[in-house]
Amino acid sequence: MDRNIIHLDLDAFFVAVECKRDKRLKGKPLIIGGQSRRGVVAACSYEARRFGVHSAMPMYLAMQLCPDALVISGDMEAYSKHSHEVTDIIADSVPMFEKSSIDEFYIDASGMDKFFGAFKWACELRKKIIHESGLPISLGMSVNKLVSKVTTNEFKPNAEKQIPAGEEKEFLAPLAVEKIPMIGKQTSAFLYDMGVRTVATLREMPLKFLVSAFGKNGIALWNKARGIDESPVVPYSEQKSISTESTFEDDTIDVKRLKSILIAMVEKVAFQLREQKKLTSCVTVKIRYANFDTETKQVQIPYTSSDHVLLRTVTQLFDKLYNRRMLIRLVGVRLSGLVHGNHQISLFDDTAEGIRLYEAIDRIKHKHGSEKLVRATTIGVNRRVRMEMNMFKGNLR
Repeated sequence: MDRNIIHLDLDAFFVAVECKRDKRLKGKPLIIGGQSRRGVVAACSYEARRFGVHSAMPMYLAMQLCPDALVISGDMEAYSKHSHEVTDIIADSVPMFEKSSIDEFYIDASGMDKFFGAFKWACELRKKIIHESGLPISLGMSVNKLVSKVTTNEFKPNAEKQIPAGEEKEFLAPLAVEKIPMIGKQTSAFLYDMGVRTVATLREMPLKFLVSAFGKNGIALWNKARGIDESPVVPYSEQKSISTESTFEDDTIDVKRLKSILIAMVEKVAFQLREQKKLTSCVTVKIRYANFDTETKQVQIPYTSSDHVLLRTVTQLFDKLYNRRMLIRLVGVRLSGLVHGNHQISLFDDTAEGIRLYEAIDRIKHKHGSEKLVRATTIGVNRRVRMEMNMFKGNLR
């Protein structure tokens, strides 16, 4: 039996939310991001894209390409809210789905052709999402996640397209290699230098050559060029979390020390979040007093993986939570409501220099270890305490 994998992608999601909130913006070149010249483009409308504007582009360059564009600072809280609303609509209609990012979803509809027709059912679901959310969404369907995602990307906006089983290679063949997920700028440039510009040409490359050039990623490239992808649809759960906590050898009431430890914890879990290419929408702080009373406080936040956003949130939660002035034996931080995403810092508030700084910090941590580069305020945190921060991943209910 052939698989039927549906990919749903909200069209220009941030822009669509802004247009829903203000109908006057519809059809105009719109850029969302930092207002200053040093700011960065977080998202842009299809009208702006026609001028060459794209996300992560410096704002000054975007305005040179499209000087008549309207610039909006953006509202991540609103985008997170609408993302949750669409997720709820899908959850009410589908027994199992994967939320792969703030605006993308996968559904395994294998076997449905016997009863209703998988593609017909997918189109009906798409209409329901558009009607109930007021947001545009595109869908692609094929035998696997790879081809379905490429299909959506090729035909959106307002896409509703199926690639029948057996036609994967024919569909992918004429596409540029960078249209394949996992082929970024560096990989595509390397392939272009070798004269490999289309998926059809990439498919002709010997497996041994790709492995020698790209290591184990060469096998993935070889499979993707042939439309092969066996990865399953992973059930979505808001319970997925990353957390860390520390029990002290001596109970303490030293607030400065406690906050230093919490900062170290946030640095650790935020880096791990970015390493996994995930975003969090819920932060929880936990404290356990010397008498073993345990209290927690959590808050929903816009999707993020930024240190400075999470540090501010954790500090505020701790200040609200710690009101007994009793000795504390344990503190902990948990990030939950995770989805895949690459917005490593707030593109609305930060500059291109800030983004490069975060990227440089993460490269150093990835190469030498997350504890080799820390904030000055955590230097005084005892190394033993750092070692006690046990990391937990998975479903914490």
